[in-house]
Amino acid sequence: MTDRELDEILTFRWPLVVRRVMADGTDEWLQGFVRSIARHGKRAAWRPTMKQEQIMRRLVSELGTGSEPDVELIER
Repeated sequence: MTDRELDEILTFRWPLVVRRVMADGTDEWLQGFVRSIARHGKRAAWRPTMKQEQIMRRLVSELGTGSEPDVELIER
């Protein structure tokens, strides 16, 4: 993963991944993973391991694309 790819993922796509994983709330390991990556990503010298990179890419492709789910309004 290049520095540019990592910056793009952490800046633009990872916040969406974090929101979707936390909203789902069913997989504690996955919640811990996305929080950990968000925390480590703030350090300038941090680079993901090969395994972390693979999981990040999978999550971005599954959860980090597309539009936000429709929001149901309380009042109609």
